[in-house]
Amino acid sequence: MSSAAEKVVEVLELLPEDMREPAGEYLLSQAKKFRALKDAVDEGMGDVEAGRVRLRNLADFLQRARHR
Repeated sequence: MSSAAEKVVEVLELLPEDMREPAGEYLLSQAKKFRALKDAVDEGMGDVEAGRVRLRNLADFLQRARHR
């Protein structure tokens, strides 16, 4: 087991029994959200590297959005 996983187990073992499962579920949900965000960023960077992204003027975009 990695040292990070060992630390997680150690921390969970310090919690009262009734808090361990909710804490583990919360940690898992946060890890899944992080993974989804990382995958989205990686996909976006792939688009940038492949030239499928064009720069936009944010101020111009916001001004046009307000006047619709």
